[in-house]
Amino acid sequence: MILNLSKNFKPIPGQELEYESFIFSGGEPHIKIQDTGYQGRITITHRINSFNDLGLLCIAVDALRRMNFNTIELFLPYFPGARQDRVMVKGEPLTVKIYADLINQLQLSKVSIFDPHSDVTVALINNCIVFDNHKMIRMITSQLPANLLLASPDAGAIKKIYKLAAYLQDYEVLECGKKRDVRTGALSSFKVPSDDLKGAPCLIVDDICDGGGTFMGLAEVLKAKNSGDLFLVVSHGIFSKEFNELSKYFKKIYTTDSIKTIENNLVQQFSFNEIIN
Repeated sequence: MILNLSKNFKPIPGQELEYESFIFSGGEPHIKIQDTGYQGRITITHRINSFNDLGLLCIAVDALRRMNFNTIELFLPYFPGARQDRVMVKGEPLTVKIYADLINQLQLSKVSIFDPHSDVTVALINNCIVFDNHKMIRMITSQLPANLLLASPDAGAIKKIYKLAAYLQDYEVLECGKKRDVRTGALSSFKVPSDDLKGAPCLIVDDICDGGGTFMGLAEVLKAKNSGDLFLVVSHGIFSKEFNELSKYFKKIYTTDSIKTIENNLVQQFSFNEIIN
């Protein structure tokens, strides 16, 4: 049985449990779940883009327990707050732990996430199951030239991209880098470890794209080093600044629908039915 809490987001197959949800005039989320008499295992799927989304998850779990469901699992492909996984400046919160602690309080049998930002997220969540992005990227690389290079945008992505390269077996890794001011978040420079890429196409691989500044800055340096066509794959596409600027650099962008559904000719979006089953 599946309870899909985000409308039009149905990442895994299964019989759906019907419900109604709304926001009270005071701002509180509410839910009414249809009673079918079933009390076995249920999987909740959700996109959490706000604390109200988290609130809906919490009250849904409470309602299910009162309906005597004996096993409640969660599929939450994008884990909120995961980028704030360390305190860089005094006065900041450790946001990922706040979300993890709240979800752990629900005492779920399993929490499945897709391509988490770092190992910190996984360490904080009880009963955590991780799906990697390897199958999705194999599907992507099958569409791209054989002389493709896999480009890591920064030091934080290097560990994961070498695991990916070991899985794919066929592609060299380009270890790129950047400098960021931890107080302001401003990017100042990008590094590519090659003077001449000799026209090789590059696939930049990362977990999250928000505004896209990292990827556009790196793309400029790759082009200056004589790269071929540029492609971008991110597991979780926020794309807060849309695609006008990104389209100047990338021939194609690949992502999932973990955060939102995107309709744009530049983007190929994968469903989770394709990449985790």
